[in-house]
Amino acid sequence: MKILRQSAEADIGLLLEGTYPYVSGGVSSWIAQMLKGFPQYRFALCFLGSREEDYGDLRYTLPDHVVHCEVHYLHQHKATSRARKHREHGDPDVVTCLRHMHTSFRQGDLADADLNHLMQFQAEGRHDERDLTETQDAWNFITENYRQYCTDPSFVDYFWTVRIMHQPLWLLMSIVQNFPRVRLFHTISTGYAGFLGALLKQQRQCPLILSEHGIYTKERKIDLFQAQWIKDNRGVLEKDTTDIAYFRQMWIRFFEALGRECYGQSDHIVALYETNRLRQIQDGAPAERTRNIPNGIDLAKLSSLANLRSNEIPAVICLIGRVVPIKDIKTFIRAMRTVANHMPEVQAWIAGPEEEDPQYALECHQLTAGLGLGETVKFLGFQRIDALLPQVGLIVLSSISEALPLVLLEGFAAGVPSIATDVGSCRQLIEGLSPEDRALGHAGCVVGIADPASLAQACIDLLADPVAWKMAQKAGQQRVAQFYTQDMMFTAYRNLYEKTLESSWQA
Repeated sequence: MKILRQSAEADIGLLLEGTYPYVSGGVSSWIAQMLKGFPQYRFALCFLGSREEDYGDLRYTLPDHVVHCEVHYLHQHKATSRARKHREHGDPDVVTCLRHMHTSFRQGDLADADLNHLMQFQAEGRHDERDLTETQDAWNFITENYRQYCTDPSFVDYFWTVRIMHQPLWLLMSIVQNFPRVRLFHTISTGYAGFLGALLKQQRQCPLILSEHGIYTKERKIDLFQAQWIKDNRGVLEKDTTDIAYFRQMWIRFFEALGRECYGQSDHIVALYETNRLRQIQDGAPAERTRNIPNGIDLAKLSSLANLRSNEIPAVICLIGRVVPIKDIKTFIRAMRTVANHMPEVQAWIAGPEEEDPQYALECHQLTAGLGLGETVKFLGFQRIDALLPQVGLIVLSSISEALPLVLLEGFAAGVPSIATDVGSCRQLIEGLSPEDRALGHAGCVVGIADPASLAQACIDLLADPVAWKMAQKAGQQRVAQFYTQDMMFTAYRNLYEKTLESSWQA
């Protein structure tokens, strides 16, 4: 654990997984925006990351009203050094709770009583993570479950999957014991951060707000399907191509269980748009606790960038985002080969950090070179949005998953139309939602996922037609001004914070 700032108490505890302040852009930008928008509250931040080597220096300067910030790495947690003699058998009460908890994870639901008992046992020094990894009772339970349920022949992989999967939970329980006193917890995802919020809610009886930008379990499923580190040891004749590999299914069930626990403990569950709110309900969120609060942008600041644009439409197509598989950068690059064939003067920029997945970034560079696009496609790394947008003619998102991407709203305010895949709220942002919204017109074009030909044609059509481009520009500017301003978002969260904090005082 690292302590960047320390305080015994705060107003709001912000629970963050893999985002601010160590990762720039996307959700991290929204968190920075929220912190700036609510200087009247003292915030205590808890950052959960994978391993320390996966992150560099801070990407954001913590504002003064962030009075506490602690950093934990989920997969770098060492077994507790609490002195105790090694025992062949664990505490019978602990063994019972561990059996119930593991069974609950396998079945997709958690028993709150077991979690409360485990945290109590941990606080009393009656158990630690070694009870799941180093006792004969744990070994017997793991081998029993392997024989009964596992359809993959590798016991070694099963053992380490169980161990790696459960180990972070002990770290989360220790955070619960030591986190500062706050009046309200706000988690920005389900997953480990959301599960931490659920544990804190149970132990502290403080209100919990969940804001989901994307659906965490859906995004983890995409990651898990693509993950190379998850093995499928079945032989060719044993495999059913319609089945998900057993260890992938284990991880999916695990994250689904974490998500349901967070939904169940949250007092308010916020989605960015209606499709995601309905998905939350489908995944276990109580419908009466859900609501939509769209992202909003600083309209005054970003609208001023439109005045910096030239009268000519810049022959620049820009993808703004992290160079990671979920953004499907490779489809963008392939589309640019077709665009360059028809419009050789066009430049294609990729503006986003490459550190998160260096191997994928290398593959994107290699694909660019292989397609002969070295003079067309430029990797710019992280860029300031206010310096970038006045130079751009089109913003493109080729993602296979999005929520409500701020980059489209920022582009609209700065006078830049967009081409985006039909994911998340992209169609809503580009074509409108309500009849009043749709009457404003299209602010660009929506295309299918992983379809470089359609993406390329949409870019060519809009850049080659100044009249259509101007109409799309106007629609985007009007839409963001009417429906997606920062002031609207702050008002909605201010009301939510005040209402929830008032109820916490009364409690």
